[in-house]
Amino acid sequence: MGARITVADAIGRTVAALGAAHIFGVVGSGNFHATNAAIAAGVPFTASRHEMGAATMADAFSRATGRVSIVSVHQGCGLTNALTGITEAAKCHTPILVLAGDTAAGDTTSNFHIDQDAAVLAIGATPARVRSAATAVADTAEAFRLALHERRTVVLSMPVDVQDELIEWDAASVPAVGERMPRVPDADEIARLVDLLASAERPVIVGGRGARGAKAELRRLAAASGALLATSAAARGLFVGDEWALDVMGGFSTEAAARLIADADVIVGFGVAFNTWTTRNGALLERATVAQVDDREEAIGLHRRVDVAVPGDAALVAAAASDALDGTGPRTGYRRHEMRERVRAARHWKDQPFEAHVEPGRIDAQALVNALDAQRGYCIPLSFQAIGMGLAAGIGAGVAQPNRLAVVGTGDGAFMMSLVELDTAVRLGLGMVVVVFNDEAYGAEVNLFQRDTAHLDTVRFPETDLAAIARGFGCDAVTVRGFDDLAPVTAWLERPRDRPLVIEAKIVRYPSWMMLRNPSIREGAESPARA
Repeated sequence: MGARITVADAIGRTVAALGAAHIFGVVGSGNFHATNAAIAAGVPFTASRHEMGAATMADAFSRATGRVSIVSVHQGCGLTNALTGITEAAKCHTPILVLAGDTAAGDTTSNFHIDQDAAVLAIGATPARVRSAATAVADTAEAFRLALHERRTVVLSMPVDVQDELIEWDAASVPAVGERMPRVPDADEIARLVDLLASAERPVIVGGRGARGAKAELRRLAAASGALLATSAAARGLFVGDEWALDVMGGFSTEAAARLIADADVIVGFGVAFNTWTTRNGALLERATVAQVDDREEAIGLHRRVDVAVPGDAALVAAAASDALDGTGPRTGYRRHEMRERVRAARHWKDQPFEAHVEPGRIDAQALVNALDAQRGYCIPLSFQAIGMGLAAGIGAGVAQPNRLAVVGTGDGAFMMSLVELDTAVRLGLGMVVVVFNDEAYGAEVNLFQRDTAHLDTVRFPETDLAAIARGFGCDAVTVRGFDDLAPVTAWLERPRDRPLVIEAKIVRYPSWMMLRNPSIREGAESPARA
């Protein structure tokens, strides 16, 4: 006979036994005991100051580690506060388990009552529920399995009345969830992909977020087929150090890199969504035969019609295709001698010629980034296009990889929306850098509508001393209006870093080239075309 414990304690012990990597949350009465039980069982915990911050931290943590992290929130309003971060994670198929308190069954008069399952389903996450005391451990294990094996963001609602019930606990009764098994590709589909690459004269291979575990296999395939390499924005950094890599494909790529990609005759995407951002509204795919590799069939052709569909794990597909190509002789493809320098020169924005904009008392944003160019990791929470996530994402990445310097780039509007999480970063002693590009406005809206109207007071704001606010939270902070103001940044980097550095950059205000080039960004318009 095992010890008798509450269902809440059993839920916490179960997620710990299954290998939960970290908990981020805001604790209230509805999630108090389950959270404490998981902590007592050895799962590290980070208290955020807002539930959206907790969800975004967990999203970044799981992206960086590949492990299931936990978000713990109160019932009703705690969950709704977290929904924006949960939506971002769900759109990115991040393996997260949300432990959400819930009102007792039938208690519709509670201030906390909402239909949590309906709310979760509406944002594209997966609803799950602790149905009874008898099924609590199995329900929790199944929710964890869905997050781990199917890369879902799962919200497990825990009714408070069920949490209080007693059950017999036996650690051996926790169902094993096993390891996630990669999807094996079909031999005929591999053959079609090999035929396509074998005939290509200017192939490009694109790695997305779903290909992060296939770096070596993709580089080998690119070498065998003579392909250039690129990544989506979300996978930036995957091919750092490869002389034939173009960095990012899409809206963030340099114009020279975009031209090389647009001239490709074959483009193969691995774990990447060929959405409007990655393809520049489809313009980068117009001349190419396009193949898409993904272990989720529903992802293939979701945004753009593709010519060859290969369901399967990115690493397995790339390895199998490389093996087949190796037996057909070497290929030069895009990797001609005269292309080597063009690829190197096209790779990074810092190497592109530009004329800095000048405004008294302000610094050009691109010139500033070039001066600060010391990125060591990359996470971009833009799948939901919600502002206010950058700071929390940086904290989550910093917790996941404490040996690396977390660098956050954010606007003043997003920073003001989420700056409460500076307290979390200070409390954790995170030596991270937060660069706030301050144009005293919601800059995207100014860029979108300034051609239509001069009435922009609703998206412009008076000057605010953000550096002083950051210092009030316990951060080091500096205001930068010119390059002479960067000396404190160098000094901070040279000493022990036990608190965040906030760089408030008063940037020159001028139209965004990316938004001027693409008016449809206003609506996020694109035409789905399935394979």
